[in-house]
Amino acid sequence: MAKGKKNYTVYFGSELFTLKHLIGNAYLAEAIYEKSHGKYLCRLPQDFEPRGKTPRTIRDQDIRALLECDLGLFNYDGTELDAGTVIEFMIAKFADIPAVILRSDIRQAGDGNDPWNLMSSYFPRSVNVLANSLGSYKTIAHRRKRELDDTLRLAGQQSSADAQLMCEHVAAQCVRALDRAVQLKPALPKRLRADVYRWLALMPGLRGKEKPLIKEFEELLDHKVAKRLL
Repeated sequence: MAKGKKNYTVYFGSELFTLKHLIGNAYLAEAIYEKSHGKYLCRLPQDFEPRGKTPRTIRDQDIRALLECDLGLFNYDGTELDAGTVIEFMIAKFADIPAVILRSDIRQAGDGNDPWNLMSSYFPRSVNVLANSLGSYKTIAHRRKRELDDTLRLAGQQSSADAQLMCEHVAAQCVRALDRAVQLKPALPKRLRADVYRWLALMPGLRGKEKPLIKEFEELLDHKVAKRLL
């Protein structure tokens, strides 16, 4: 990245429970970094060093990481959205964090203008990316005009090469959306932001004493104001 240019941390909200989730998250996060020339640094919860093993400790760690980040990227794939990702998106909106919603799933699973539950739509400082990943994959494979038997295809890692190109295409769409999101004006009025961030320190029920929590969130707010995100 060129000297003097800003970079931004991006909370990567997504499922992380299966081989496909873990590989897809890692590929996309790295492709976004490359396509943005280091401007967007995705933070993957799957890579966090655990600070405890209890569900509450894990939850608290993820909430803190989300609120520390400059932007959020939330994966809205599936016929039913991942509940944890939706909750993380809502917390981001409470904090007026610029957000990108990514859906790479071609299936329709919504009841409004977007292919997901309408209660997750229409929030300010949010940009949607609807990526036809399967269509992109098929197009890339067709352009190569190959007719390979199974042995040549597997030995030559042709399918993974096509998948990587498809991922890079989706990453480029995400970078453009993040560029748009970071330019959107804050929705949270200046007169309210100190009170909102004090409430955010208490609202999730994070473990810790009230005064240190409020101090922690005041510092988060100061960082976002200094970076002109609020």
